[in-house]
Amino acid sequence: MRSNRLFALGDIHGCDVALGTVLSKLELRDDDTVVILGDVVDRGPGTKQAIDQLLHLQSRCNVIFLKGNHEEMMLDSFDGGSVERAWLSYGGHETLMSYGGSYDMVPSAHLDFLKSGLDYWESDTAIFTHANLEPGVALEDQTAEWLRWTRLTGFERPHPSGKQVICGHTAQQSGLPLVLDGWACLDTWVYGEGSLTCLDVLTGEFMQAKQDGSFRDGLNIQEST
Repeated sequence: MRSNRLFALGDIHGCDVALGTVLSKLELRDDDTVVILGDVVDRGPGTKQAIDQLLHLQSRCNVIFLKGNHEEMMLDSFDGGSVERAWLSYGGHETLMSYGGSYDMVPSAHLDFLKSGLDYWESDTAIFTHANLEPGVALEDQTAEWLRWTRLTGFERPHPSGKQVICGHTAQQSGLPLVLDGWACLDTWVYGEGSLTCLDVLTGEFMQAKQDGSFRDGLNIQEST
């Protein structure tokens, strides 16, 4: 009998074709869990379509959605915050165009989904965060600045819990996950020339898809760097 599976999905950034390609290959069941590491929105052409897919995904398996810095900027802009100009210049314009160009055309269900994003999530073996963790600070005391905005330096130390930290945010222009001692970064620059990465957390195997629909699997994260 097949055991429950746990997947982590790197930064999607509006690349709906890449997302759909990965999801079509997973053959998900209701006892599987997919952790979305944040930055679903912005930059790519299909934010609306990507969120539609994730809303449908919730009916197929257990979905854990983490809020990224781009979700933070988008929600702040919708609330009349001060970052609207920055948001539009860092991919927000593409997001609005995917909805027809107007704030009013964004469904409330999509905004509710973005607002539902968690700061972090823990499994028995891993800690999931969008960006980073401040050393020496308990998970419940981590700030949004570290969880959603602070990039990896490459000198991160293993978490004292012994759990692997799985994150996104720091785009790997190599197109491959960044693997450090106790860490794995799955932002593999899908909106640029890279791919969307989906990691099977329990086996270390991962698959990748590009926005043009091309796909590859049978990869192992310990061999990716």
